[in-house]
Amino acid sequence: MISGVDLYWLPLGAGGHSVRLNGIAYEALAAWWQRRARADLYHSALIVTVAGRLWTIEMAPIPDRNGAARGVVSEGPVGSPLLRRLRIFRYEVRRWPGGVIPDIAAAVASPVRLTDDAATARNLLQLVPEVPQLVWGRDESGCGDMWNSNSLVSWLIVCSGLDCDAVSPPTGGRAPGWEAGVAVARRRLSGRAA
Repeated sequence: MISGVDLYWLPLGAGGHSVRLNGIAYEALAAWWQRRARADLYHSALIVTVAGRLWTIEMAPIPDRNGAARGVVSEGPVGSPLLRRLRIFRYEVRRWPGGVIPDIAAAVASPVRLTDDAATARNLLQLVPEVPQLVWGRDESGCGDMWNSNSLVSWLIVCSGLDCDAVSPPTGGRAPGWEAGVAVARRRLSGRAA
């Protein structure tokens, strides 16, 4: 049976104008501050297949209270833990059997096959509920990068034993949050707290 882990690079905001415009503004400010050229921003997601059965894994805003239908395994705060009571200030982590990535048609240089190994794919699926629920958009880990959907994906890649250093966004692009996931995962593997 077919098994594997595929990474998808989705242009930030492919599914909505607000996120896209906010991303453009964020990248313009970040590029100015860091004295570099602007780059395209990407959001990452995974599709994991084990014995022919497919799961989608991603971090996204909470659209409604029916998280069980989307395979939600955890939620975390957006911006500040003090605002967590309001759904708009929470994200959800999905491990969605048979699920879809809404903007997958816009994916760039994707899919990237990370492994065909069934045991690694199963292990990655089991790790999803263990992803830290750090504040989205903040650098709680102190690594110089904010926690977001890319952090989820890179954390899972590192913790499942895949080679994260061999993965990078499409040419000319950046994946903010990627290094936060890598740093927090490596601390976990070395036995240190996030």
